[in-house]
Amino acid sequence: MFTNKIIAFIGSGAMGEAMISGLLRKGVTNPEGIIASDMLQERIDFLKQKYGVKGTTSNKSAVEKADVVVLAVKPQRFSSVEKEIHGHIPSEALVISIIAGLTMEKIIRGLNHSRVVRSMPNTPAQIGEGITVWTAAESVSEEQREMTRQILRAFGDEVYIEEESYMDAATALSGTGPAYVFLFMEAMVDAGVHLGFSRKTAEQLVVQTVRGSADYYYNYMKNGTPVHLAHLRNQVTSPGGTSAAALYYLEKDGFRTAISRAIWAAYERSVELGQGKNVRHPESR
Repeated sequence: MFTNKIIAFIGSGAMGEAMISGLLRKGVTNPEGIIASDMLQERIDFLKQKYGVKGTTSNKSAVEKADVVVLAVKPQRFSSVEKEIHGHIPSEALVISIIAGLTMEKIIRGLNHSRVVRSMPNTPAQIGEGITVWTAAESVSEEQREMTRQILRAFGDEVYIEEESYMDAATALSGTGPAYVFLFMEAMVDAGVHLGFSRKTAEQLVVQTVRGSADYYYNYMKNGTPVHLAHLRNQVTSPGGTSAAALYYLEKDGFRTAISRAIWAAYERSVELGQGKNVRHPESR
């Protein structure tokens, strides 16, 4: 499907590189089929040397002959990017955006281009273990939807949703989700150090505990056995035991509520970014 097709990346930072790496690793395309665009020439030189892809500091030249254009810049950069490439994308090309909060309407209007997919990956995409939620404009053909699936599956799982309104929720839940997990792990490691473990040992214990717990749950899912997370939690919670004591304090201190509020705050911020509200004080509410 990607034979003789050009995929142009507008923005080649960490996530852009993760996508490039995944596409090449999975054999979706070859280095000659990728153009990486970035403001920094040294970044382009690095990607060309590491992956053998083509590169440029001109967004306009990157998109002019592209079959797929991936928008992988920060939300604050889109206004300058759209000025460069407005009207220069081939009419039949597919545009895939991974820009947080930016609606398809704004992308379509800003680029004067209707074949747009909005998506939200997360950082585990960098090792091929991410998950990407995506939706598409009506003008995106079925062939282009399949192209989108192949691209997104190159760095993890993908989930299609009909209603774009859920994209901000996906940003808050899975797009930002790794940050919550890492903070939780960091807190566990610090607690382990407080208990007397070396930081190295505490990290080893925490990382494997989190990884093993996720894999344990995933094993049920993979085998098609429905299981509620509360059931797995109850498996390790004996009456009057250590887990029960720990969970009592987590519930007492509002652990669930804090997580829920954090995800809601991320959702609201995603909506704000889509409205062009780029800067605000975190305590402004």
